[in-house]
This record gives sequence, C-alpha cells and structure tokens, in this order.
Amino acid sequence: MVVNFVIAMLPIIWLIIALSVLKMKGHIACVLTLALTLVLGVGVWKLAPLFAASAVVEGILNGLWPICLVIISALFTYNLTVETGAMEKIKQMLGSISSDSRVLALLIGWGFGNFMEGMAGFGTAVAIPASMMVGAGLNPVASVVSCLVVNSTPTCFGSVGVPTQTLCSVTGLTDQVLTVASDASGLQALLTFLSPFFMVMIVGGSIKALKGMIPLTLIASVSFLVPQFIVATFVGPELPNIIGSIISMACIIGATRIFNKEADPQYEIAQEGSRLSINAKEGVIAWSPFILIFILLLFTSNLFPMVHDALAKVTTVISVYQGENPGSLTFNWLGCPGIMIFLAGFIGGAIQGASFGKMLSVLCSTLYNYRNTILTICSVMSVAKIMGYSGMTLDIAKFLVAATGRAFPLISPLIGGLGGFVTGSGTSTCVLFGPLQVQTAESLGLNAPWIAAANVAGAGIGKMISPQGIAIGTGAAGLVGKESEALGRAVKFFALYVAIAGVICFIGA
Repeated sequence: MVVNFVIAMLPIIWLIIALSVLKMKGHIACVLTLALTLVLGVGVWKLAPLFAASAVVEGILNGLWPICLVIISALFTYNLTVETGAMEKIKQMLGSISSDSRVLALLIGWGFGNFMEGMAGFGTAVAIPASMMVGAGLNPVASVVSCLVVNSTPTCFGSVGVPTQTLCSVTGLTDQVLTVASDASGLQALLTFLSPFFMVMIVGGSIKALKGMIPLTLIASVSFLVPQFIVATFVGPELPNIIGSIISMACIIGATRIFNKEADPQYEIAQEGSRLSINAKEGVIAWSPFILIFILLLFTSNLFPMVHDALAKVTTVISVYQGENPGSLTFNWLGCPGIMIFLAGFIGGAIQGASFGKMLSVLCSTLYNYRNTILTICSVMSVAKIMGYSGMTLDIAKFLVAATGRAFPLISPLIGGLGGFVTGSGTSTCVLFGPLQVQTAESLGLNAPWIAAANVAGAGIGKMISPQGIAIGTGAAGLVGKESEALGRAVKFFALYVAIAGVICFIGA
C-alpha cells in the first residue's frame, strides 16, 4: 500500500517541484505531469494504452467545455470593457465614493472583487481589483495581499460556479450539487465573515485600522455572507458570489454615507481626477455587460425552471472513455453559463459602441493571450482522468484512510489547499483531489458532500499563496519582482485559514 501511494503521488510531487522549486511555466509543468501520469498509468497500473488515450481525450473535452468556455467568455467581456473605455468609468465611479483607503478597499477589493470572482474567477478577482486599488492611490503590496486573502473564500462559487459544478461532476455527486454548495458556504462562513476585517487591517497596516470601521466592515461582511449562503443553499453554485457582492456593494455605499462620511486623515488618499462627473446613462452603459451577465444567469438558473429546463433539453451526453465504468460528458449547448456570458459580452460591447470587428479582434486576442491557460487546464483535467480510471487516486485514498482514520477531516482542507497552491485554480484542484477526497470519505463512512465541500474550500485558501495567483496580482499592480514579499505577507493568513477550516471540517464531519 505504501509503495503504491508513493508512486501514485509522484505526479503531484513533480508538479509541486516544477512550479515552486524549478519555477516552470504552468502549462509546461502540467504537460510534463500529464506525460509522467501516462507512463505510470500504463506502465505501473497496467491501464491499456487505448483506455489511457481515451481518458486524455475525455479530460481535454471536459476542460474545454464548460471550464475554458466560461473563463474565456468572462475574460473576453472584461477585455472588451477595457477596450471601449468603460472600465475607466467603472473605476472612476467606484473611486468617487470615498477618499478613505479602507472604505475603497472594502468597496473595490471585497465587493467588486467578489463580483469578479463570481463572474470570471481565474485571477481576475485579484488582478482587476488590485490594479483598481493601486490606481486609486492605495499601497500596491497591501492591495495585492488583501485581495489574495479575501479571494480565498469566494473561490468555490467562482467563474459562475464552475469549481463546485466540476467537483460534483468528477466525484459522481451531480445529484447533490445544492448540498455541496450549501456545505461549502457553511463550512467557510467564519472565514468569509472575517475576511473583510483582515482586508481593512492589511490595507491600514495594523489592527488599529479597524478603529471607526467596525460598523461598515460588519455590514460589508454580513451583507455578502447571508445572501451567498441563501443562494448557494436554494439556487446553486452559479450565483452566490454575484448576488452577494451586488448586495454588499450597495450596502457598503449606503453605510458609507452614514458611518464614514468623512475620511480619517490618517488613511485618506489623494483623489485627483477620480471625481469626474458620470451621469446615470453613462454609468449604465459602462456596467451594461455585467448587468446583462447578472440578468441572463439569473433567468436561466433554477429560480426560473421554465427557462432553465427548456434550455437544458438542448443537451448532448457522450461517453468517451473506452474502459470499464466510463464517465459521461454533458454538453449543454444553450444553457451553459459561458454561452450566457458571451451573449452578454457581445450585447454589452454593442451598447458601448464597439463594432463587431472590434469585438472579434478582442476575442481573438483573448484566446491567444490565454492559450497556455487552456493548455494547462486541459492537461490537469487529463491527469485527473488517468489517475481516476487507472486506480491511482483510489490507492492514494486507501493509504490516507489507513494513515488518518476518522481524523481525516482535519487535513481535508489542507489537501485542497495543497491543490490550490500547486494549480492556482479551484477548478483544477477539484479535478485533481475531489475524487480522492470523496473516495476517502466514503471509505471512512463520512459525509461525502461535506468532505467534497472541504476540498473546494481548501482550494480557495491555497490560491492565497499560489505562485500563479501572486504573479497575476503583482503583475497587475506593477510589482514584478516583489512576489516573495507578497507571499511572505500572505502565508500567515494561509496557515490561519487552513487551520480554522480543518477544525470546522472535523467538527462538522
């Protein structure tokens, strides 16, 4: 058992070394990991070459649809708002609310950051808010670190719920999506509640920054947490972040006019040029793609079964794997969130005055710029498929059952955190370790959806110190070369979060 465990762990160990020690680019490290996994699957676990090849094809198709589709559609929408100049107006509107750096951090980093995570994910919730905060005059390193910390908890519902949906797909929990979503929100509720307080402390430089900010921070926290949990429990993983963040931003703006009308001189920042007059019409036009995304995703969700069920009928289900117990791939051609986001992006771009040629140009450049990301995701998905079909994941699970016993829930979030650190992606982590966690839970007689939720929650925590995430944040904030400083400041929050999550997971199990 020990030998099988060690050999089965080699692809994961190699990926950690390649990314954190050898500093390889993500797509190269993942392609090499796929090659190593193929060799082990065929040579050691005796997976037939035809079966291995079909597992790779299944992984690629699963990576392209719906994961890459959602990511590319969301990034295309954001890039188009930048191209049309709408993002500058959005920045001005957010920055005109207050000149207090702590208030701006909550509004931009917490409120808008959670919205971006819900809509796009994949680093956008760190890169975009961090660059906006720096542009508004906040400290660059503090901006990046605070965004990394608060982005840890909304990851499970990022990219319109793709991590949780993917988790349920690869673990056979597709009929328990609502349960997993609710468990994920509940398991990390305390961390979600604390995150905006930590953001204020990081931006302000110490715990003293909370002075005069407790009421506003409390409102920002609760106004996101409560809607997020309700939507996750009764609607599903697609909209918790989006609805929660919209409500939270509205509450932050309203509460600012009551509790923080004037900026504390100690934390006040210059607002030169940030109070340009933008009327309601211009504001609606600037926000139109994001408004349309919200509307389209809402009306095609489970809240509107007539629309949702009608779109769900236009679906193709196929089996690609040629061996025993093959999984199935579902292609929802109309109701997929990625299709809705693309539709919103094109309509919003037209509203903002972009020509069809310009929109196609932005789409092509987005595909080109993120081609390595697509390769990375497809490679990781293929690795997970081979490990699952060959029995490698099962052998890892057997060892963990024997080694930890009933104490396994204590380390379940840490395993997810390891995946988040390695891959920088909640979705990839769910694919890599989701089956492992659920198989282990079932072997121990534990609640499988709860342990699955611990995996996706841990994935978000691991992203806090992911080399990829830190590189995205520091690059966006103009801090290239200061990645180690950001990592050093974020790692203590990682340790705290993963410890709290482990205790909560153990108690809940």
